[in-house]
Amino acid sequence: MTAGSPSGALARLAGERVDHRFKGLPPDADGLTVGELAAQRRNLFTGGFTTPVLALSAERLEHNLALMEAYAARHGLAFAPHGKTSMAPQLFHRQTERGAWGITLAVPHQVRVARAFGVRRAFLANEVVDPAALRWIAAERDADPDFRLICYVDSVRGVELMDAALRGAARPLEVVVELAAGADARTGVRTEAECAAVADAVAATRTLRLAGVAGYEGEVPRADPERVRGWLRRLVALAVGFDRAGRFAGRDEIVVSAGGSAWFDAVAEVFAEIPGLSAPVLKLLRSGAYVTHDDGRYRRLTPFNRVPEEGALEPAFRLWTQVVSRPSPDQAFVNAGKRDAAHDLDLPVAQVVRRDGTERPAAGISVTALSDQHAWLRTTAEADLEVGDWLGLGLSHPCTSFDKWPLIPVAEADGTVVEYIRTFF
Repeated sequence: MTAGSPSGALARLAGERVDHRFKGLPPDADGLTVGELAAQRRNLFTGGFTTPVLALSAERLEHNLALMEAYAARHGLAFAPHGKTSMAPQLFHRQTERGAWGITLAVPHQVRVARAFGVRRAFLANEVVDPAALRWIAAERDADPDFRLICYVDSVRGVELMDAALRGAARPLEVVVELAAGADARTGVRTEAECAAVADAVAATRTLRLAGVAGYEGEVPRADPERVRGWLRRLVALAVGFDRAGRFAGRDEIVVSAGGSAWFDAVAEVFAEIPGLSAPVLKLLRSGAYVTHDDGRYRRLTPFNRVPEEGALEPAFRLWTQVVSRPSPDQAFVNAGKRDAAHDLDLPVAQVVRRDGTERPAAGISVTALSDQHAWLRTTAEADLEVGDWLGLGLSHPCTSFDKWPLIPVAEADGTVVEYIRTFF
């Protein structure tokens, strides 16, 4: 199905009924629409929400959106934030409203979600060889001439499979050759000679058209600023070499794309060095975790630690849990575990204790392990923690936080819930 009006599709989300599918929401809200519940502006702490409940900060979310919009504009970068982070069409819409060129996706299903909510430009950061998915992509593009999709290629065999599946398409699919970030990288072509062979294979088809080059610098082995910049300069040199060889002849734009959430300062620096080519260059940055940031991995790795004069992202997630057991002075358990909290990179961090409407720092409290539905807490003599207290946890890794929550309340600083973010994983 081709994309419809973004506003119409998003409005339909507000008409979805609240029920047992959405954990953490007030039980007495069952039967209301999401829009009706939002209009009540309930308080996260006194409005009937049940623990555990994941909440987004309205103010921090807006801050992060504005900061990266300004950063990309300041450095002359087009921005296609990675949608796999949130899989939240409401956030896709905000990102494009804040200047994003389009949305990056990882697999065809994610493109289908984006299209259902009106995304007109998609960067598919993967080689697609599934014929059913390729036929859907072709039909979607044939039905909507304004839909632009750019896809990775990283092998001659992949090009052959794509060509076979796309032979009935009305117009060629734009592809970029993916340069691997190292010998042990996840995907991508390992050498420049192999990149040229893949580009030659693309040129031999009528179903594909070479649009540029791309890759992911986060896979650089033993990544540090020097190594990351070195790989990015290889990527730029690949684009320059392709251009000099006439591989982009007739193109009105050449795509050069990179950029996760840990090294976008290096991307900005090296992409600023791209020389004049035969067509204007679309310098496409794809960082996605910025939208919520986090209290773990990305707090440590964000480029804004290296360039603090350019601003700072703010962690926008907090998982509210409740103490359900205090079996000993040095141990406690809260009612959230692996089903609720990201745990693939770092354990959650105890941040604040809430009791009788008052919050205080979670001094002397640490998370030591997660079970399916419990977090194990170690407590020192400094900890003042009782059964029934609410404990707010900071999370690490947005990509594996969003996927556990199909409907996420967005709360202002005083706890007023102003909207709900729907995710599609």
